[in-house]
Amino acid sequence: MRRRRRFRSPSWTASLTWKSAVFLTAMCCTLAALLGVLVHTAVTRQTVEHAREKALARLEVVTDAYEAGEPLPRGSGIDPPGLPGSLRALAAGGERGTVVADGPHRPGDPDGQGGPAMWAAGPADGQALATWTDYSHSARTIGGLDRAILGSSLLAIAATLLVGLFAVGRVTRRLHQSARVARRISAGDLDARVNDPRTARPVRAQDEVAIVAGALDTMASTLQRKLQTEQRFTADVAHELRTPLTGLSAAAELLPPGRPAELVRDRVQAMRALTEDLLEISRLDARTEQVDLAVHDLAPIAERVVRASGTGTGTGTGTGTGTEVRVSGAARVETDRRRLERVLGNLVANAHRHGAPPVVLSVDGAVVSVRDHGPGFPAYLLDGGPQRFRTDGAGKGHGLGLTIALGQAQVIGARLDFGNAPDGGALARLTLPEYVRLDDGDCAGNPGGDRGRRGPDDPDGSTGNAPHAS
Repeated sequence: MRRRRRFRSPSWTASLTWKSAVFLTAMCCTLAALLGVLVHTAVTRQTVEHAREKALARLEVVTDAYEAGEPLPRGSGIDPPGLPGSLRALAAGGERGTVVADGPHRPGDPDGQGGPAMWAAGPADGQALATWTDYSHSARTIGGLDRAILGSSLLAIAATLLVGLFAVGRVTRRLHQSARVARRISAGDLDARVNDPRTARPVRAQDEVAIVAGALDTMASTLQRKLQTEQRFTADVAHELRTPLTGLSAAAELLPPGRPAELVRDRVQAMRALTEDLLEISRLDARTEQVDLAVHDLAPIAERVVRASGTGTGTGTGTGTGTEVRVSGAARVETDRRRLERVLGNLVANAHRHGAPPVVLSVDGAVVSVRDHGPGFPAYLLDGGPQRFRTDGAGKGHGLGLTIALGQAQVIGARLDFGNAPDGGALARLTLPEYVRLDDGDCAGNPGGDRGRRGPDDPDGSTGNAPHAS
């Protein structure tokens, strides 16, 4: 059975401005209709009563003339043509009454009927003695009043709607400003503030939007101070640890050969790596990193990272403990090679540390994927990203490797996504900005590409140290 598609209203209908416009229009129409009905009813009743009094007064004159045997005035008669049947029956029953209906035929009327008239009739020897007065002027007056009510109602609705939308627009603009600032803060811009002018003077009465803006600014300031304190603490601790660790590393080298010396040197090396990671994270948090962009071939960088990690097995081959490299349509990218190597090295090291072989590094265009065949990334990492000093593998790291990889990827303008493969295993996907050559020259804007960055002892263009995976 074909499932019926649910109707989805346009996104603009969810805005506060649109809802306010609908509400104001509905309320104005309801109020205008209510007032219009009340005014129309009151004026019509007053007009009809006035015309009825005139008709009954004229009926008195006609009755006196009839009883005196005098000629009946014009506009009256016994059972005149056009007399409404209900009024005729009322007069034949011996009662007087009035009714608004079409008047008698007038010469020149194309429809054979006169205009609206106020009829009045009374008994006269078993017949109906009737008279009528012109009611067209009163009808035109009521019609003009109805048109005036309708026009003034539309004008009042338009004016109220414009004023209401202007007032609501000012509120929504301030709300949008607060939302934009909140998004900037969530993106890492802790200097962003709403700075609503109504919060500048605390003694001034503030509306709800100003209260929200002030609370957001206060929250941002508190969060900024807290993060800056944590960043300074991390950097200070890492700097303070460097000096004793350097001395401890030198002292460990003086120990006599043996298993205890190896354990000490291994732990010292781990402490030094942790200290360097903390320093790097503090620099990433402070957003003081400067990128050195150049154009590079992506495939050689990926292969170099695998070789540097000591797990390479060559392209298209793999062993139980190595890293398989697969290249298909590698692109040229504009990036900071040292930071890119750091990101890929950490991803490969994390796959070997927390995953299961085989580990596969794939290069497809400007996208590099690192996949293992272990239990996959934990749920908390998929939901909120990597978290420092949190890992499901007890004793297998500090949760800093992926945090550094994510931070360095953001610095070089790449996107790092974490997921799990459908058939099992963790999958990290790094998408780099692809370099587009604008002319026929080699690497426009960067002659020589990687060759411009080759070191004297680096035949493939690599410079600096191998990436440190953590």
